[in-house]
Amino acid sequence: MNPDWQIFLQQQHAQIQNNVALHFGDIQNELLATQNSTVLCDLSQLGTLRVSGDEAQSFLQNLLSSDVREVSEKHAQLSSLNSPKGRMLASFMIWRAGADYFLQLPHSLSAAILKRLSMFVLRSKVKVEDVSTQQISLGLSGAGAAVLLQQHFGSAPQNALAVDAHDGSSVICIDAQRFQINTTLQHAPELWQKFGVTARPVGSACWDWLNIRAGIPVITPATQEQFVPQMANLELIGGVSFKKGCYPGQEIVARMQYLGKLKRRMYLAHIEGDAVPQAGDELYSADMEGQASGMVVNAVAAPGGGCDLLAVVQISSREGHSVHWQSLQGASLEFLPLPYTVG
Repeated sequence: MNPDWQIFLQQQHAQIQNNVALHFGDIQNELLATQNSTVLCDLSQLGTLRVSGDEAQSFLQNLLSSDVREVSEKHAQLSSLNSPKGRMLASFMIWRAGADYFLQLPHSLSAAILKRLSMFVLRSKVKVEDVSTQQISLGLSGAGAAVLLQQHFGSAPQNALAVDAHDGSSVICIDAQRFQINTTLQHAPELWQKFGVTARPVGSACWDWLNIRAGIPVITPATQEQFVPQMANLELIGGVSFKKGCYPGQEIVARMQYLGKLKRRMYLAHIEGDAVPQAGDELYSADMEGQASGMVVNAVAAPGGGCDLLAVVQISSREGHSVHWQSLQGASLEFLPLPYTVG
């Protein structure tokens, strides 16, 4: 987190730990506000890498699972970086400003993924750098979000992953009521104060909850190399292209799509109780005879109690058995509908 931005947020009563704005004094009511009204969130839990240079597009096209040629100043994209075995090392939101590409991922993975991408630069006309302290991202969500953007910028993007560029800032539409504003320290305080008159400031977990409810997986250190993209539904939300050329793991991903039978899928679920599962926690069902039948991808406390989570689960276990957290005696998962169709 940019030190000056941290000072500003603390002046707005943010409680910050490990460079993340955890909450603004009342996390439970902040979660309820996220569910029921318009909220404003700092996204410093996410890091941002910039890929620039004459060959930036071809460099990323040869490495990522999506068709990077479709990323423009008007359209963002989801994507992944995979191992040679087709397992996800990171998932990204990608957008473009001019000829530069910005890859956003959990801050906890930024250094490792920067190092891995840099290994592939070699003699390419490409520069990869961490710009997390220069790039400030804000989340705006709720029924009044689009109106606030229109009042300030004069417009709001309307389609998923559409981008509106403005002087010093860009706005990405996540869905009809949720937007991400990418800006700089020069503009961020003014935006925060203006939007904060109407939108309630909330902690990072609130944005994480919105991602979970939207069925958007976020790979973390605990889940690296655990999932082929299709297991985490990445192809259903535009993060995989089956028409582009080769990239690390492409053969495995393509074989899974056309020749294999997918045995695990990601589902949305709720667990009652005060304990919150962690990414990487194993899940169990009676049909798997002592072996894990799934794994938690992301989890966060839910408005009103319990927690919501995304979990990759054996399809047969999901369809015919109860699934439990950590053991067969653990809390039972109540599966909920995702906002998109899972085949």
